[in-house]
Amino acid sequence: MRCVVEWSHLSHPEKRACARFSALPMSLSQSLLLIVALILTSAFFSVAEISLAASRRLRLRQMMEDGEPRAELVMKMQAQPGEYFTVTQIGLNAVAILGGVVGEGALTPYLAELLMLWLPESRAQTVGFLLSFASVTSLFILFADLLPKRLSMAEPEALAIRVLRPMLWCMAVLKPLVWCFNHLADAVAKLFGLPTVRDDRITHEDILAMTEAGARAGVLAAKEQQVIANLFELDSRTIGSAMTQRDRIAYFHRDDPDELIRVRIAEEPFSTYPVCDGDIDHIVGYVDAKDLFQRALNNQPLSLMDDSLVHKVLVVPDRLTLAEVLEQFRQVHEDFAVIVNEYSLVVGVVTLNDVMSTVMGGLVSPGDEEQILRRDENSWLIDGVTPVEDVMQALELDELPHSEDYETLGGFLMVMLRRIPRRTDTVQWGGYRFEVMDVDSYRIDQVLVTRMSGSSPAAPPNAGDTAAAVAKVSSMSPDTSS
Repeated sequence: MRCVVEWSHLSHPEKRACARFSALPMSLSQSLLLIVALILTSAFFSVAEISLAASRRLRLRQMMEDGEPRAELVMKMQAQPGEYFTVTQIGLNAVAILGGVVGEGALTPYLAELLMLWLPESRAQTVGFLLSFASVTSLFILFADLLPKRLSMAEPEALAIRVLRPMLWCMAVLKPLVWCFNHLADAVAKLFGLPTVRDDRITHEDILAMTEAGARAGVLAAKEQQVIANLFELDSRTIGSAMTQRDRIAYFHRDDPDELIRVRIAEEPFSTYPVCDGDIDHIVGYVDAKDLFQRALNNQPLSLMDDSLVHKVLVVPDRLTLAEVLEQFRQVHEDFAVIVNEYSLVVGVVTLNDVMSTVMGGLVSPGDEEQILRRDENSWLIDGVTPVEDVMQALELDELPHSEDYETLGGFLMVMLRRIPRRTDTVQWGGYRFEVMDVDSYRIDQVLVTRMSGSSPAAPPNAGDTAAAVAKVSSMSPDTSS
């Protein structure tokens, strides 16, 4: 650097400052080049550290299948990253210390000599050091830390495979230091019981979080994301959430005449009908509708006394999950089952289509009557037999009280009221008002659910609490008719 003012116009102190400034051993350009080199070195180690930590194994596996051999090396390094991260930390800390020393020694003299034109020498030295420290620190924070780490988080896999080879060279050169620090770190981790191996297990919560993020980003449609969520609920949802209730089962008696069978098929067309001996609690098998249609088309009599027409039925307990029911269907090669409770009483029937409809949700059977009908932004009309899982999902509720005691919305209201609900009975919970709109023979047909403004969710009740502790009940009419 040169003094750009005319020499004759300077005072004696100014001439002395310019003389000192021009006599410095290292030029400013050389100092800046050295700082830039240190910044680039630190940026390399930052990229190497963050890109390996942020790389997704699913994405790396896909890159490996597409013909990228370095992706496999990155996955192996993720499995045992100790030496890799030791090298990055040695590099980052060494460059940081060297950058502080070089930065202070490179810039402080120039800034101090320049400031002597206006400040006393001691103060100029202090201010020059502070300015040098702030400048070098800012450059390192911006270009050696923030920008490299942001870039590494955006494209971790692509950067990880690019910096892997240079990092392997560094690991070979620094092998003695790496061995020393690794053993020290392992000893400290063992002393405090800290984990040293990365856990790469993927849970269903991880997958659901990814699909929800994909739905928010527009990669997945909302209904597609819901299908994935429903699939993971098969292990937790009981068979009662998908079955046809006992009072809605269309069935035949073994001794039903031909004319009655034909009328029943016309009035209640289903693919499968249970066949009973006396009453519905004594099911002896089932008959397939296509077998009945084939006989009808061939003008053959329809008699359920024919054993070749009645198939053996699968009977399952009512406490199975939907995943367990699917496994039962797979083992016996059936798609229809009768559900009984602990007293061997029939509580419903379920088909493979019922289970798959639970998974597929709104993607299938668009013509069927919806159990949950949204009237407006703050109100829903819900069938009383709707599974509580679907109700909680529609209302965005995390839990319902005593959820282990019931499976449907009607069961929820019975537990909350502690009696058979009557029309106009209401229950308030979680910021919603549940009002019974229609009751048919003690069965709740329709419930109007309304979001209450300014309400906060209530706390779950204790098992011994009365209904008043968890719900506000108003019996405006004693009428129980529909």
